[in-house]
Amino acid sequence: MEPDSVIEDKTIELMIHQSDDPTNVAVPGLVRCLGCLVSLTALGVRNWDFVQERNEFVRKVSILLCLLNVPEALEHSERPAELRNTSVMEDQNEDESPKKNTLWQISNGTSSVIVSRKRPSEGNYEKEKDLCIKYFDQWSESDQVEFVEHLISRMCHYQHGHINSYLKPMLQRDFITALPEQGLDHIAENILSYLDARSLCAAELVCKEWQRVISEGMLWKKLIERMVRTDPLWKGLSERRGWDQYLFKNRPTDGPPNSFYRSLYPKIIQDIETIESNWRCGRHNLQRIQCRSENSKGVYCLQYDDEKIISGLRDNSIKIWDKTSLECLKVLTGHTGSVLCLQYDERVIVTGSSDSTVRRVVWDVNTGEVLNTLIHHNEAVLHLRFSNGLMVTCSKDRSIAVWDMASPTDITLRRVLVGHRAAVNVVDFDDKYIVSASGDRTIKVWSTSTCEFVRTLNGHKRGIACLQYRDRLVVSGSSDNTIRLWDIECGACLRVLEGHEELVRCIRFDNKRIVSGAYDGKIKVWDLQAALDPRAPASTLCLRTLVGFTVLNYWIFGDYMPEDVD
Repeated sequence: MEPDSVIEDKTIELMIHQSDDPTNVAVPGLVRCLGCLVSLTALGVRNWDFVQERNEFVRKVSILLCLLNVPEALEHSERPAELRNTSVMEDQNEDESPKKNTLWQISNGTSSVIVSRKRPSEGNYEKEKDLCIKYFDQWSESDQVEFVEHLISRMCHYQHGHINSYLKPMLQRDFITALPEQGLDHIAENILSYLDARSLCAAELVCKEWQRVISEGMLWKKLIERMVRTDPLWKGLSERRGWDQYLFKNRPTDGPPNSFYRSLYPKIIQDIETIESNWRCGRHNLQRIQCRSENSKGVYCLQYDDEKIISGLRDNSIKIWDKTSLECLKVLTGHTGSVLCLQYDERVIVTGSSDSTVRRVVWDVNTGEVLNTLIHHNEAVLHLRFSNGLMVTCSKDRSIAVWDMASPTDITLRRVLVGHRAAVNVVDFDDKYIVSASGDRTIKVWSTSTCEFVRTLNGHKRGIACLQYRDRLVVSGSSDNTIRLWDIECGACLRVLEGHEELVRCIRFDNKRIVSGAYDGKIKVWDLQAALDPRAPASTLCLRTLVGFTVLNYWIFGDYMPEDVD
């Protein structure tokens, strides 16, 4: 056991005398000394067999622990014998400083250490402190910072901890309360307006001032407006429930108080949860409108809102139905062929037909009066879309027509797009791109502003019957029984959805789901987010299948089937 004892004593002696100044032992040095002692347990100290040697080691560790806080240790009666036998030497230099220094000499038999502790100044401390503060106040801010940094660098870790505890509360600022005091209420409101509902609830409970900022800033109203702008489901609910009339008002006096929107928000969330539950469980109410008659043999197209349903029929007519009672309110006639496509807004209905004159008729949505008739395509108009003064139509003649709509009576042809090798069955567009799909198995992308061709999306093995385009995503359905998801910017096919057994006739999607209908009489609901994840297994993509529906077993007009061009 002799070698271990030698290692122990030499290590203690080395660490204690590591300071060049024997009158000042730094606390970090003592900490390192303690760490060295603890490390000895791993080097063999833990193998000591004799109780006496083990107790000796513990006693020396206790001495070092006392050294870490010498003044406090010396004031306790229960301390090691070395500290109780410590000799005290006082050295006072009246010429250099009125302060007194106490030097503690501690010996453990083989080595000693002298620790300097300055006694508190008596009457001179206050005078010297006031003088220092006087000089400090006369310096510039940068000089003050430099002086404090220099001062802190001369302090020990224990003092740093005290300073940190003192500074922490000073650095914590309630800016939401402070900003209105400076006349900056709008900044506080703008900061809190980025919170979600859960965080906004928590912010209301912080203090009365935060609650006042949230209430007077109408932040619950702004949160609902933000959701309506960004989420189609919220927008649809706002229109259906009627609370959209209270939104987007410039003056707070134009609408209810903040408490109204605060209580409205959980009701909206409850509606959304009910809708999501219906989608997951497949709950729905099925109502039928009997359109079949001796003259009416099928519905080719329709659009609806909360009040009405407008349908285009094979008997050349457009019928308007009451959505609640399902009664036919009005019949519009004028086409001499099947009505294959339509779209309406709050002012007009635009319809396309397969009649001999190949017309698009513009009707007044309220009176049913014919406002305009457009003649251009050489064959049946298969699909049309209009928005923000622009209309795009496509035809069996393989062309796409782009129209400027200044008013219902002022519609002029801007450009004709050609490039497809078969009938163009469907179009969609936004401010950036026009997207068209054809029986030639391709999807083509065109620039909306210049009408120039951009790229072709290839992948379907047969003609394409339907598509929808929004943001960067294009979703298409084909007579190859598949659905494909495309990135319009790079032209890549992101996913192929398989499950329908016949031609996919219609498709729509939002930010959560894709809904498709096919000639197999099934409506399928797909998980859009999972479909965009390449790691998601194909078996998990179809959320639900609704059966028992009848889909017309012919193409968008009569007996025409999509062409497959080799």
